[in-house]
Amino acid sequence: MKSNNSFGTLIFLLIFGVGAAFAYLISKEVGNTVSGWIAVSAFLVAIIASSSIRVADQWDRAVVLRLGQFHALKGPGLFFIIPVFDAIPYWIDTRVITTGFKAEKTLTKDTVPVDVDAVLFWKVVDPKRAALDVADYQSAISWASQTALRDVIGKTMLSDMLEGRDKISGLLQKIIDERTEPWGINVIAVEVKDVLIPSALEDAMSMQAQAERERQARVILGDSERQVAEKFAEAAKSYQHNPVAFHLRAMNMLYEGLKENATIVIVPSTAVESMQLGGLAGLTALTMGIGQDGVNGNKALADPIPELSRA
Repeated sequence: MKSNNSFGTLIFLLIFGVGAAFAYLISKEVGNTVSGWIAVSAFLVAIIASSSIRVADQWDRAVVLRLGQFHALKGPGLFFIIPVFDAIPYWIDTRVITTGFKAEKTLTKDTVPVDVDAVLFWKVVDPKRAALDVADYQSAISWASQTALRDVIGKTMLSDMLEGRDKISGLLQKIIDERTEPWGINVIAVEVKDVLIPSALEDAMSMQAQAERERQARVILGDSERQVAEKFAEAAKSYQHNPVAFHLRAMNMLYEGLKENATIVIVPSTAVESMQLGGLAGLTALTMGIGQDGVNGNKALADPIPELSRA
């Protein structure tokens, strides 16, 4: 990447402008020939000066070769080179750079074709080696990342790949960093963005997950029924030696049913006798307890309950 040389262009215009203006001012005294040579000299000096001045941005490092050999790293800021003798073939960006890479239709360890997308975060820590030890370090990083991703996929089960992306990212970072370290490049992080599997396999995995959830639901329901049965057994033991509590519980259940539903409730004669509903006092207490919420229901209950009590 090359940096712009706007400062060098400014120096060129300044030197050439001053030289041309000076030649024009003295052209009447020394003649057109001399003033023309002055203008040409100013032009040449402006070219040499502008070619010698370079400005590197804060994140750039300029690799300077002198007569084909490495001379120095320049930047950031203003620096000078010798025209013709010095050349700048590379401007190295030292910021963190992101590179996307993917592996398409790659078989996992259990022979499942997957498409994996990932992002690589890296930076140049040694611009000299990045410029001199590899022809195109950005392309080299991209190819090294793809081959490392394919190697990792081939050694990983599909279930581990879907569940352990962090582990795969750490393994990729280690492998790629080992490959790029001789080029003066440091791999900061690798993030696996997405793992795509065939649609047929995706449907099968979805059905499997649904069946597993249904199985868990049935297990939870069965466990709940067992706990309810245990609680009922404990309650039955409590009512067994306490008939008064059992009588009050039965009355409460009948009251709640009549209050909420406001309809006819058929009660066995044995239960009526045990709850003492055959008497007028018990009937009156039950009817008054229902309240005014179910007037129609109360009218319907006025006749059936004595019939049940006589039964």
